[in-house]
Amino acid sequence: MSSVNDDVFGMGTQTVQLLKLGSETSSHPPPPKPLLIATPTGEGEYPVLLFLHGYLLYNTFYSQLLIHVASHGFIVVAPQLYITAGPDSTEEIKSAAAITDWLSSEPGLQHSLPMHVHPNLSKLALAGHSRGGKAAFALALGFAPTTLKFSALIGIDPVDGMAKGNQTSPPVLTYIPRSFDLNSPVMVIGSGLGEVKRNALFPACAPKGVNHSDFFEECHPPACYFVAKDCGHLDMLDDETKGLRGKASYCLCKNGKARGPMRMFVGGVVVAFLKARLEGDDRCLVAIRDDPAIAPVVLERIEFLE
Repeated sequence: MSSVNDDVFGMGTQTVQLLKLGSETSSHPPPPKPLLIATPTGEGEYPVLLFLHGYLLYNTFYSQLLIHVASHGFIVVAPQLYITAGPDSTEEIKSAAAITDWLSSEPGLQHSLPMHVHPNLSKLALAGHSRGGKAAFALALGFAPTTLKFSALIGIDPVDGMAKGNQTSPPVLTYIPRSFDLNSPVMVIGSGLGEVKRNALFPACAPKGVNHSDFFEECHPPACYFVAKDCGHLDMLDDETKGLRGKASYCLCKNGKARGPMRMFVGGVVVAFLKARLEGDDRCLVAIRDDPAIAPVVLERIEFLE
């Protein structure tokens, strides 16, 4: 097994604590939405990743992924943006902006972390999955203003609606190549099975025309792109997702054989990207680009815009 595989696709050296913070917390001010926070427990200052969940999913469905990333020395903040929602994502984008502002408020995120653990909000990254990926791009593009700036952006199988010409409001894709006016480096991760229908009854979970390839087409350098060939749109979720929605996550999308490999890949490449863009260490990201066989999944497309 290669050192890169050991370094990013496996668990990191940090012990991680999962914290749940409700909007009814005694913190002043409380977070605008309930939060799931994966944080290292060792003394130190750590970069922060704000992670936005997918459509009608719970932030707890990503616990294994969040722990993976946090174990490599990152504080991951995952809000529950809504429980039910219609096609318009305007309110969740506003909520994500409000949470971003709360991070640096007094006492804010710092007050919620273990003693001797400090967030470095000058190294703040933003990520989102599925509709959360759309919201992440919208937030980075300034659809809702924030007091903090993002140093990196990650779209994990982002989706902007049902089809080209049938985007959900507010539309993010413009279909103009390299048109996104972003001030931070971007990584887009795609699933090879996301645009495949599970059966005739359900639409594809990441349809052509509004999926990862369209988002990457509008990114300008620096940007990178990875597509996992035999993996599904929800294969980065926890192995066990409870409740009706958890069961539905196994039924609605075309899935790969197991969630573990895609989750390991997403966690590892997110860590590699954050190390490169927030900490100036691009060795792992370049190694994955140069030798895709080290990834735990088959990669059908890799592209870097420098």
